[in-house]
Amino acid sequence: MRHRQKKEMIAMLLAGGQGSRLGVLTNDVAKPAVPFGGKYRIIDFPLSNCVNSGIDTIGVLTQYRPLELNAYIGSGQPWDLDRLYGGAFILPPYQSFQGGEWYKGTANAIYQNLEFIDMYSPEYVLILSGDHVYKMNYNQMLDYHKGKNASCTLAVIQVPWEETDRFGVMNTDEEMRVYEFQEKPKEAKSNLASMGVYIFTWEKLKHYLIQDELNKESANDFGKNLIPDMLVNDEPLFAYEFKGYWKDVGTIQALWESNMDVLDPLIPLELDDPPWRIYTRSSNLPPQFVAEHATISNSSIADGCFIDGTIENSILFPGVTVEMGAVVSNSILMPNVTVEKDAIVEYAIIARGAQIGQSSQIGQWKRVEKEGMHRDISVVGEDITVAARSVVPAGTVVSADIEEVSV
Repeated sequence: MRHRQKKEMIAMLLAGGQGSRLGVLTNDVAKPAVPFGGKYRIIDFPLSNCVNSGIDTIGVLTQYRPLELNAYIGSGQPWDLDRLYGGAFILPPYQSFQGGEWYKGTANAIYQNLEFIDMYSPEYVLILSGDHVYKMNYNQMLDYHKGKNASCTLAVIQVPWEETDRFGVMNTDEEMRVYEFQEKPKEAKSNLASMGVYIFTWEKLKHYLIQDELNKESANDFGKNLIPDMLVNDEPLFAYEFKGYWKDVGTIQALWESNMDVLDPLIPLELDDPPWRIYTRSSNLPPQFVAEHATISNSSIADGCFIDGTIENSILFPGVTVEMGAVVSNSILMPNVTVEKDAIVEYAIIARGAQIGQSSQIGQWKRVEKEGMHRDISVVGEDITVAARSVVPAGTVVSADIEEVSV
């Protein structure tokens, strides 16, 4: 096999997820390509973390609806990944003379790309998920991995005890060595949740990937199979506790919350911070136009927007139009959305190209008896038209045009 320039560590970014919990937002795009924070995509976070950490060779494993994601990454130039030795590589499921085979699980996805990894002869391999929002220095984690002489180091973060059943949980001793991995436990022994960020010593990972592939009963998954197999064999696995902001944005509620966190000055999620910027593929658009009677408070308004209404605590992507008298509050409006005159959009995510008709009402905060206020986020799908004077209740998902009712 022809080796390229040897790398100490390369990254493999799992970006093939369908994102079914995001519903209509991922009908046409893979979850990592979903817009975030006014001008970004979710995948910008792991890509930028890699570049800021000095990792310049990244395999991006795609599968579900890959076209937009592939086009978005392109040569990797926005992240300084258009390199002669290394860079960003799109890795679809393996194609052979016998045909292709879908990635069967996270471990199988890496197994199908053993040759790609071996080309760089790395000492270490960083495994990342493409659907998390966070800023992290992977070099600090690598130093920890080396110091522990670990076969695998798993990044963890403390989560509220009542949420441990949503995560893979690491049980550790006083040295942070992992002795048990619980997948979404009903009764957790620890609140250290896996972040889906792993550093493996390559030769160890390669051995266990090959063994896992030979096991026909395996689901070929890191959390369900490969990591438990390593624990059974008493491999040194260590947890690396991360103290910063991290969010799995795999649900509508989590995606909305994380976008709102961008607007909260008390939450450390500064996306344009020079020492650790989140890079993105941007287009040249004219500045936003804010009309004389428009009012904007605690919101992020991208270039190319036309605002003639009221915007409160919201994030607007490029090309959004909000007409006179319209009110947008606590909402996310993705690129090229139009909110017509006197419409109201509250606690909602409006996907790319949707049109909200005049005097219509989308979403609201719902009052639940004995529970106070309950956030039910409404969602309008891509290129959907909502007719004038329509009412879309809190928590509703609109996946088809709402046509005007004739009186």
